[in-house]
Amino acid sequence: MVVIPAHNEGELISEALESLAAQTRLADEIIVVADRCSDNTSLVARAHGAATRLTILNRDNKAGALNQEIASLLPRLTDNDAVLMMDADSSLSPTFLSEATWRLREPKGRRAQVGAVGGIFFGYPVRGFVENIQNNEYVRYARDLHRRKGRADVLTGVATLFSAKALRAVEHARSTGQLPPGAGIYDLNALTEDNELTLALKHLGFRCVSPRACTVGTELMPTGERLFHQRLRWQRGALQNLLEYGTTRYTAPYIARQLLMYSAVAFLPFFLTTMTYAWMRTGSIPWAWFWVYVTAFVVFERAWSVKRGGWRSVLLAGLVLPEAIYDLFLHTVYIEAATDVATHSRGTWEKPAPGGTIDVRLWRSHRRRRAVPVYTGVLAFVVGLALGCSTIGVAWLMIAAFVLAGAAAAAFRLINLDPFGLLLGRGEPAKPQREVRASPPRGFGGPDVPEDDALAKAGGEGTHHWLSGGAGVRNTRVTSSATARLSRQKTAEWLSESRRAESQRFAETWGSGAINHEKVGEGSDR
Repeated sequence: MVVIPAHNEGELISEALESLAAQTRLADEIIVVADRCSDNTSLVARAHGAATRLTILNRDNKAGALNQEIASLLPRLTDNDAVLMMDADSSLSPTFLSEATWRLREPKGRRAQVGAVGGIFFGYPVRGFVENIQNNEYVRYARDLHRRKGRADVLTGVATLFSAKALRAVEHARSTGQLPPGAGIYDLNALTEDNELTLALKHLGFRCVSPRACTVGTELMPTGERLFHQRLRWQRGALQNLLEYGTTRYTAPYIARQLLMYSAVAFLPFFLTTMTYAWMRTGSIPWAWFWVYVTAFVVFERAWSVKRGGWRSVLLAGLVLPEAIYDLFLHTVYIEAATDVATHSRGTWEKPAPGGTIDVRLWRSHRRRRAVPVYTGVLAFVVGLALGCSTIGVAWLMIAAFVLAGAAAAAFRLINLDPFGLLLGRGEPAKPQREVRASPPRGFGGPDVPEDDALAKAGGEGTHHWLSGGAGVRNTRVTSSATARLSRQKTAEWLSESRRAESQRFAETWGSGAINHEKVGEGSDR
């Protein structure tokens, strides 16, 4: 079962539905939840053979739309079924459903049962500076997931397959007070409902994984403004989720990561204050070649970590300055997010400025007047701490310890080790355990499509497309290249020429090019 919430996604949803049609394991049913749409989203969905649902008085955005549909789906699903929650602007790799469903069916053994399988996401289109800098970030995240052997920190809202059993457990736990209260599976008060649901599943004893074979493409933020508000919502939502759950064995790693992030934010003013103090006292700034070598090593690791993104990614990382500027940009996001949480600032969803080609809403934070004094006070504390440490002669030692810790972390990443693996669990096996696939498929979607399909032998004409038939009709594998061409012609009118070209370029990256997802699934360092 696939559920796709969509708000005016008529220009993009064709790509998502076509990627589902090309799966090696077809879904039993595709449901597009049209949430207050004023465009042709429902028409496009039905043209691809998907069922459509309309939300009823939904005022809670994506989480509200999903809750309405899940509430009607769960009563007719068994514990052996699964539901894929997928964004309308996403594209799945062809083996996503096949790999994800087998992971849900994996024998429990000594480890906790897998409750959800998230995707490893990559961004497209990659054009200007803003998109390229995000692409580097996603490439590093994918590499870190591989290093952690698939142990997912967050089940991405872009595409995640949940077992019906896990969803029922969350619903029951919310109603009985085991989890923060809510009116459905997704917490309607959370800014980052996917992060909150990940914490909920982990607190209920389920494992959350992101296998290397489950890759998914999603659109990148095209402007700095939209990127800022997206990251601000993510960070503020993460902080609010941690405050809501408190300190537990499951939130401890997240809290530690947040402390490290904010330590990095405080490092820059601490370093600049210490350097200014030393220059005013001695007329010079102390330095040694050793620290030049350490810095060069860190730069090398950053460039090496994005090599799977292609030469543009490596060049961008090697230039240092662009990513340094982006780090300062993220520090601004972290500071504002913490200030917003501390001052209980108001957040709203707003329409974008006129002229946008896609009708999407943008989350904005409206800060209160006391936010500036809070930020000023924190900055004054950091500067005062640096001056105090400089006075007693320990400031440079603290800086050296911080830099060496960063270099050690870079070394661990470079040799593909996870220093926290022993504390947080073994993660996933390096390669799929094929013996768990011996039992016949049961639930979790439709039939597997044979790899030696006759259409594939005919030269690739027969990728799996939806047959028309209106809402509620199950998808059927096309067995004629002529029918496949007619299906493509029927749906092509909903895509602009530029979107079709971009979709084709992105599809080609699954098996070749800089991002080779086939190699990723076989154990590359991605």
